[in-house]
Amino acid sequence: MSRFWKPGSEKPRLIDDEEGGVIFYSATPSSGYGSSSIEKQRQRLPVFKYRTAILYLVETHSTTIIVGETGSGKTTQIPQYLKEAGWAEGGRVIACTQPRRLSVQAVAARVAEEMGVKLGDEVGYTIRFEDLTNPGVTKIKFLTDGVLLREMMEDPLLTKYSVIMVDEAHERSLSTDILLGLLKKIQCRRPELRLIISSATIEAKSMSAFFRTSKKREEKAADELGPTKEPAILSVEGKGFNIQIHYLEEPASDYLQTAVSTVLAIHDQEPFGDILVFLTGQDDIDAAVQLLTEEAHTRKYAGLLVLPLYAGLSRADQISDIENLVVAPISKASARQRAGRAGRVRPGKCYRLYTEEYFTKEMAVQGIPEMQRSNLVSCVIQLKALGIDNILGFDWPAPPAPEAMVRALEVLYLLGILDDDAKLTSPVGFQVAEIPLEPMISKMILSGYLLGCSEEIITVAAILSIQSIWVSVRGSQKELDEAKLHFAAAEGDHVTYLNVYKGFLQSGRSSQWCHKNFINYQAMKKVIETREQLIKTTKRLGMGLKSCERDTQVFRKAVTAGFFTNACRLEGGTYKTIRSSQEVHIHPSSVLFRVNPKWVIYHSLVSTDRHYMRNVMAIEPSWLTEAAPNFYQHQRSNPVAF
Repeated sequence: MSRFWKPGSEKPRLIDDEEGGVIFYSATPSSGYGSSSIEKQRQRLPVFKYRTAILYLVETHSTTIIVGETGSGKTTQIPQYLKEAGWAEGGRVIACTQPRRLSVQAVAARVAEEMGVKLGDEVGYTIRFEDLTNPGVTKIKFLTDGVLLREMMEDPLLTKYSVIMVDEAHERSLSTDILLGLLKKIQCRRPELRLIISSATIEAKSMSAFFRTSKKREEKAADELGPTKEPAILSVEGKGFNIQIHYLEEPASDYLQTAVSTVLAIHDQEPFGDILVFLTGQDDIDAAVQLLTEEAHTRKYAGLLVLPLYAGLSRADQISDIENLVVAPISKASARQRAGRAGRVRPGKCYRLYTEEYFTKEMAVQGIPEMQRSNLVSCVIQLKALGIDNILGFDWPAPPAPEAMVRALEVLYLLGILDDDAKLTSPVGFQVAEIPLEPMISKMILSGYLLGCSEEIITVAAILSIQSIWVSVRGSQKELDEAKLHFAAAEGDHVTYLNVYKGFLQSGRSSQWCHKNFINYQAMKKVIETREQLIKTTKRLGMGLKSCERDTQVFRKAVTAGFFTNACRLEGGTYKTIRSSQEVHIHPSSVLFRVNPKWVIYHSLVSTDRHYMRNVMAIEPSWLTEAAPNFYQHQRSNPVAF
């Protein structure tokens, strides 16, 4: 491979900045795409003048850390620069990971458009249950962090990739941190592999320290043969316009109502434009939409169009593998990045619903990595499946709490996925690792096959992989509740989902039927696709489809076999988890919200002012001891965890 600062140009000049990044100044590079309007747009992006510098660093360093502000163009342009420079020649592929599925699809489509190629050929993407690439043809491949981790199960050294770009690394998702740790190990075996860690707000020095080797002798030998192991840092300026920051004078007692009032004030007093509101999740978004819709109707606001956006909407990402979603304050880094959204195309304003004193004195500089605040069950099984036995000794960018790791190992042991030596069991452990879902759902699928209800269980597994099959409320909560009654089953949400799926098929997969019944048509289409992929996966594992017809008891036993650790008992009008006696409540979206069976299991917890159970199903206590005799024992006819 030629060195790209040589032909007709001198080596880029660099200057260290006070933050520890490196600013490069170089001659404007030539491009291979002519002078089309798209090419002119590419050349106007801030990252364009760093093209030569980026290629220089990738050529000479194993790891390049690029700190680029939102809007700099780093995500769409750097993979193209790498291809233009020859990194995809000889059958090699350039990979670019994103934390979310929707980002993967959107960025891949944009890059394919800029290159003038059909999406799926030279530029493609892979997300869970969807592969739009062409082996031997695809040169630039966008994919989620999680999908790249799964590829390691087939190819541990990721041998087909010449450069792997981990984008949006500042989000520090579980998959991103696992990926970074594994890529560091792969580099030891593949010194020719180049890594680009790209982010808007990442702490460049700490990431550089993570990838820096301490073995001087090995480093010297590697330098003689190839790129230096010392990571390079490049700071890329953004393209943002001026943004005015506004703070509250006093703390807000009700942030949601304050957000709604602020939106109405902006609409009433500011010039025409768009308003972007960041909220904590679907519940708050739905509430805000309802409040805004009612206010707009009451006050007869003209031109106020309220549009929700969250992961449950069509073509969007499911929640990360976190069983307990906790609302927490954002960091200064996140606050700055969010403010940057207001200055992408013209000057803007940012209204922060907290005081300036809170921002400067109390708000954390960086957010807590997901690795240090999340359930680690999925994380552990991924590493085990990749042959990493010493989980606690794994080299993490941000080490998880040992107690959280031990809890995850315990759950996997109780599920029969790990044996007494903390290794994957055969066949259950290896089968669960093969199914690209959270381990509890995968175990539920295996139990469904053994109990003769795999057809129904796979249907529900596909629905649980979508955040919600119901449409956004938008001020129609009563109508939505009435629509749910048409499908509601006394046994709970899981059986209700079977009724919805059956009705959808009987309607001929009708979008009109979905609209009439407050069901998200796009979500149901995704359920169908996911279900087909799961059927292929289970058949590959030797499991055929079996139906229990209307025997909901067998079906609920299979669900319990996967989620027995999430069992709760009603005590004095309040639910408490069997495992830890934590007080929990049925979420208002559940069909069991006002029913309150004695014993239930749930799929996930959402923590706001209370701990709410989502996707709740009534069970018999005896099923718990059947499913997990090592975890539950009978005591006065009731199971008790020990």
